[in-house]
Amino acid sequence: MFEKVLIANRGEIALRVLRACRELGVRTVAVYSSADADSAVVRLADEAVRIGPAEARRSYLNAAAIVEAARRTGAQAVHPGYGFLSEDADFAEICADNGLTFIGPPPPVMSALADKATARAWMRRAGLPLPPGSVETLPTAQRAAEIAAEVGYPVIVKAAAGGGGRGMTVVHTPGDLPRAYARTRAAAQAAFGDDRVYVERYLTDARHVEVQVLCDGNGNGVHLGTRDCSVQRRHQKLVEEAPAPSLPAAVVDSIERAALRGVLEVGFTGAGTVEFLVDDADRFHFLEINCRIQVEHPVTEMITGIDLVHEQLHIAAGVPLRMRQSDVRPHGVAVECRVNVEDPDRGFAPTPGRLDRFHPPGGPFTRVDTHGRPGYVVGPHYDSLLAKVAVWAPERELALDRLERALGEFDIGGPGVRTTIPFVRRVLDDAAFRKGRYSTGLVDRLLRAVDPADDAAAGAAAPTAGAAAPTADGTVPSGPDQRRN
Repeated sequence: MFEKVLIANRGEIALRVLRACRELGVRTVAVYSSADADSAVVRLADEAVRIGPAEARRSYLNAAAIVEAARRTGAQAVHPGYGFLSEDADFAEICADNGLTFIGPPPPVMSALADKATARAWMRRAGLPLPPGSVETLPTAQRAAEIAAEVGYPVIVKAAAGGGGRGMTVVHTPGDLPRAYARTRAAAQAAFGDDRVYVERYLTDARHVEVQVLCDGNGNGVHLGTRDCSVQRRHQKLVEEAPAPSLPAAVVDSIERAALRGVLEVGFTGAGTVEFLVDDADRFHFLEINCRIQVEHPVTEMITGIDLVHEQLHIAAGVPLRMRQSDVRPHGVAVECRVNVEDPDRGFAPTPGRLDRFHPPGGPFTRVDTHGRPGYVVGPHYDSLLAKVAVWAPERELALDRLERALGEFDIGGPGVRTTIPFVRRVLDDAAFRKGRYSTGLVDRLLRAVDPADDAAAGAAAPTAGAAAPTADGTVPSGPDQRRN
């Protein structure tokens, strides 16, 4: 095991990694911007190094400053958390060139999976089903129109280098495709420096289901079951649960096996997530592979009893996988919601400010991951995620009731500060959600509802939530520099 690990992140995930390191007897180095000088991770770490001003480009995205901090403090490894540089293959390669272990997959694997077109081609060779559409990128609007005509509308134009909900445009009619194609290419070039795009059938009434995997450097891997992450706004998740509800056992088995087959095919190592869209006929389609710990990892930990960050550290240190598939025995149901400092009534606009009150919930089987505290100032510089509340219960109905109880206890307040808690409680009260029969259109439907009572009635009448998910055309999801999904 490593003696010292540098944590190249901030907020609740930095604290999560620090605690895992401490439990394993590993010393920690926190890096921080000037805006985070008084953060909890800085106060708790064994060492802390300021790496730049508040602007993320000059601090948490400054690879040279992070590597220099690691070398100066004698850290042997770098844990990137999620967001920022966590899926940056160039950063992983820079770490390796400087004798540092990057806690994640090898740079060539990360680079290939970051290219959505390459990842799709790999998964197709591995036998994973893809949404109908192009495998290769499309150099002209005419070719995009030909593919769209083959698969049928609506379609979605996606940037090959996209991620975090950016670089995607939904197109409903042939007449709209040329402009959408041009706009998505321009947005992709501006955001990623890569204007390549592809087209696939846009699945309405789809669910976003993912599979957590762990793989070591010896070709061994296990899956840790499914999660449903369909409650999203602008392709950013709000509520996640494990296991995914209302899926036939045969579909669950197939999707788990496919996910593990896909990551082993590409030589993946570490903790990763294979994401799928599941249509209204329970057919699943490969979406992408994430090469990092996910925001929603607590729900998997709660149903399996497996500490994913511990496993990341062991795998990165060269330890063979410490479990077999038969050792993974999920039990019960876990549900997590994200508490973002945002105003749902104003398009989920961030509402930074000072927290005069901050009292998280407690009670049986309730977990709160947060870096907040009374007096903490939520600044405008980073993502607005403040806390995650996750609960476990033997069955889903009790888990939902327990989360509702926990959110009712969470007291957060300050001048101008708003949170997503009231909106999440609307989700928990929705009839379709309660039945476990909802899609990525749920949030859009709730936002269109006149009031919660009318919305509940609509949910009862149409439990499959047939509305399409909100589209994205390069809009930054919720914070400028720590995008995560």
